[in-house]
Amino acid sequence: MYDMYQERILQHYRSPKNFGPLDGAQWTGEESNPLCGDHITVRLKVAPDSSHIEAVRFEGDGCAISVASASMLTEALEGRTLAEAKALTRDDLLGRLGIPLSPARLKCALTGFVALGRALHPEAAAKAGS
Repeated sequence: MYDMYQERILQHYRSPKNFGPLDGAQWTGEESNPLCGDHITVRLKVAPDSSHIEAVRFEGDGCAISVASASMLTEALEGRTLAEAKALTRDDLLGRLGIPLSPARLKCALTGFVALGRALHPEAAAKAGS
């Protein structure tokens, strides 16, 4: 079972889903992990009625865990309402990865998740930066 998850991570790393720019994105969040050199930017395009995510993309680079996790995260967000996206937890994402992670690798896996949080909650990100 562990090997199956490792192969899935490598597939997402080699051919990430929803990777690239997103024209018309209204919400953007970024996060870096200086310990590993990961940097992920998540962009969301929200429906005119602001109830659901029309499109999600990510850009950046990093280790296999960071890129694969961001790729899996974007898959989990496709077609979700904003409320559903805001309700996603780190455990939801880590469950998709399906492998045990050391504390250093946990930071890698959560880089995209933190970027998403900054996109979904820009007011909190602005306060944290001041």
